[in-house]
Amino acid sequence: MSVEIDFYELLGVSRTADDKEIKAAYRKLAMEHHPDRNPGCGDSEAKFKAISVAYDCLKDPQKRAAYDRFGHAAFQNGGPGGGQGFGGADFGDLGDIFETIFGGAFGGGGSARQRPRRGADLRYDMHVSLEEAFHGKDTEIEVEVSVACEPCGGSGASAGTSKRTCNLCRGQGKIRAQQGFFVIEKACHNCNGTGEIIESPCRECRGEGRVDKLQRLTVEVPPGVDTGTRIRLAGKGEAGPQGAPAGDLYIFMHVKPHAVFEREGTTLFTRVPVSFTMAALGDTIDIPGLDGEVSEIDIPAGIQSGKQLRKRGVGMPVLQGRGRGDLVIEIVVETPTKLSKEQKAILEQFRETETGEECPENRSFFDKIRNTFGG
Repeated sequence: MSVEIDFYELLGVSRTADDKEIKAAYRKLAMEHHPDRNPGCGDSEAKFKAISVAYDCLKDPQKRAAYDRFGHAAFQNGGPGGGQGFGGADFGDLGDIFETIFGGAFGGGGSARQRPRRGADLRYDMHVSLEEAFHGKDTEIEVEVSVACEPCGGSGASAGTSKRTCNLCRGQGKIRAQQGFFVIEKACHNCNGTGEIIESPCRECRGEGRVDKLQRLTVEVPPGVDTGTRIRLAGKGEAGPQGAPAGDLYIFMHVKPHAVFEREGTTLFTRVPVSFTMAALGDTIDIPGLDGEVSEIDIPAGIQSGKQLRKRGVGMPVLQGRGRGDLVIEIVVETPTKLSKEQKAILEQFRETETGEECPENRSFFDKIRNTFGG
């Protein structure tokens, strides 16, 4: 994007300023932006060069007269001033200087027209059970999305017509505008930077090249998905305007809570209450899995509440990989709350036979109490 700078405004003087005023203004600005006073500052160095170019022009009566009459064209190649001026620096150099100061917003290069604006990406939230996340599934969803208009083929122009070149920007997609002492190029507002005008818009899409439509799409949910997993359907998002490429559709997965299992990655967790006799004597329990298979879990005699038992390879499948995670069973020893007279009598007999060796942790705790507080 090209830039033109008014030398008088750059130095902060009027067009009727005399040589003395111009020189004073230049010295003030040169002192402020001199590289020696601003070491390592690229902006100050660029500004110093710019005001030097401006002063080099305005201090010379012939160059100033040519500039007052023809502007910057007086010193461009082929202009009335002939080729280069300003002590070897031409206007192109000045454009580079101000590109350094203001960055890419005023820089040159790039294509004349704006590139076709890609359609927006869309999001769809899908909720699945833990069983569905385990096995995976193919399912259909309905999404209301902008798609290419069929009657006009996505061009936005009525059938049998075509776009014409914008007469404001002459097909360039950009126009020049004055902002202070800058003349900048920006996207043409008449054609939105496309360089083309639709004279006869399609009635179906009103020139947009796209219409809203309810679409049915098939989504393949792979085994092992988890909450937060994203599935991308390329090109199934919103269609771009006037034939521009479509965006993508992202399926965000949400796995519903399960009645038996909790999940952490590929590991499944469950809490299993066992009676105190089962915990004391040991036993075997069966835990059905999401795959329909039953896992046999051996409970060792004397197990305590909170103890975790691990069954390897029976957890969730690895997403887009091989193998499965583990199943972790947390044991909860349940104290009976309803005892018959016969059961109570049996327990009383058992208590009379206790020596303290049966529950070593209990004995250790009360030994600490006695040793700490006495008695």
